[in-house]
Amino acid sequence: MKKILLATVLMSLVLAMSGCGGGNNQPPAVETQILSSAAFDGDIRFDAPNVFTVTQGNVASVFAGIDPVTGSEFRAFLDFPLTGAGGIPGNAIINWATLDIFIDSISIQSVANSIPIRIELVSFTPPTLLASDFDRIIQPPLAFTTINPPIARSDVLRHVTVDVTSLMVEAQRRGLANFQVRILEDDGFVYPGLIEIDDTTINRAPLLTVNYF
Repeated sequence: MKKILLATVLMSLVLAMSGCGGGNNQPPAVETQILSSAAFDGDIRFDAPNVFTVTQGNVASVFAGIDPVTGSEFRAFLDFPLTGAGGIPGNAIINWATLDIFIDSISIQSVANSIPIRIELVSFTPPTLLASDFDRIIQPPLAFTTINPPIARSDVLRHVTVDVTSLMVEAQRRGLANFQVRILEDDGFVYPGLIEIDDTTINRAPLLTVNYF
């Protein structure tokens, strides 16, 4: 009788362990691609001492960085809708995410080889960009990353893919309806440089790819 009971217990353990499957019950990953909303994309230009120029809505390109000729500073804004068809479910677990941008042009001083670019997760309210969205104190970043390696002359007329997993995880944690980023020249001592990002051309417009469970 004891042998029968022991065999029954062992069989139950085997079945339980096979049911766990060592994590094999995890659903397959889903990958989705989301184009930026051209109607909400734009940039803000700052000219000293206190002039802000907002450009937004179906523009051919947006600018980020500091113009080495005029000294004007540009910060680009991209908006990716996360809800609706093809979006990211609210309970999804982010595996990884990338942002693909196409560099139309670069303006940089001859002594510099590249432009350090910072990408910040922000939350501005469509459809209108405000001059205050330029300010990182008034509109502080929720998370940020940098493009590594920095944008170089060789990147002109090429796609640049950036790992934005940490930003997407934070957007998901906060339950944001839109993945919105502010793109600017990175902090610290840098040579002024300006990049032009294609915004509406087919196969060149900003693209967010998210892999999730």
